[in-house]
Amino acid sequence: MNAATPTAPLDEAADRRRRIMAIVGGSSGNLVEWYDFYVYSFCALYFAPAFFPSGDRTSQLLAAAGVFAAGFLVRPIGGYIFGRLADRRGRRFSMMASVLLMCGGSLMIALLPTHASVGILAPILLTVARLAQGLSVGGEYGTSATYMSEVAQPGHRGFFASFQYVTLIGGQLLAVLVIVILEALLTNEQMRAWGWRIPFVIGAIAAVVALFLRRALHETQSADAAKKSEAGSLRALLRHPKPLLLVLGLTAGGSLSFYTFTTFMQKY
Repeated sequence: MNAATPTAPLDEAADRRRRIMAIVGGSSGNLVEWYDFYVYSFCALYFAPAFFPSGDRTSQLLAAAGVFAAGFLVRPIGGYIFGRLADRRGRRFSMMASVLLMCGGSLMIALLPTHASVGILAPILLTVARLAQGLSVGGEYGTSATYMSEVAQPGHRGFFASFQYVTLIGGQLLAVLVIVILEALLTNEQMRAWGWRIPFVIGAIAAVVALFLRRALHETQSADAAKKSEAGSLRALLRHPKPLLLVLGLTAGGSLSFYTFTTFMQKY
């Protein structure tokens, strides 16, 4: 009797730790992804003249906003590509790939030459980096939410999946905090000259940390599910056109209001 070991409580504790680490790994990458995505908008006030020197201040900001919008255009493509990867290769692989792509996009922006150095090539490279970030965020959004709901305990899927949206807003707040700190430490001239690059470097480093955290995540996609003919395809989704269009409409309306208030209005 005394030699017997109660394994059930130990197994329950180990399972709880595993789920907590899954939430940390999944949500940390999501936090970094959205930090990197938002920091572009907040830094545009400082780097817009460096990439779009012609025209007045308003036209420069509009050009930078146009590049920001390009990231939205490819987000559905990123959702499809990384969603297919998640179904075929596993959730962990897809989330690692998306955060690695975001790391590359942020580092690319941090190191980009300006229009004064390479001319028209500067805004072209900036657009390429933003497209990479848009693909990454598009893939991250659905995959991380799916993963966190799959690792949830029965009856707690909504709570676990909610960390995906919590870290979305957390990434935006973190980006604002970094900008506020830099504005307190640097002059306006320093921010325009080189200070705007610092948030992107921070984002790239944070993405590497998130990548290592995600390497330790356990896989939730089974091998049998990955072999199904509909895995990673749009056929199952298109079987429900009315709910699909309803979700698209609600998301589009909410996103328009959200991004207008949080990323465009702050420039004024």
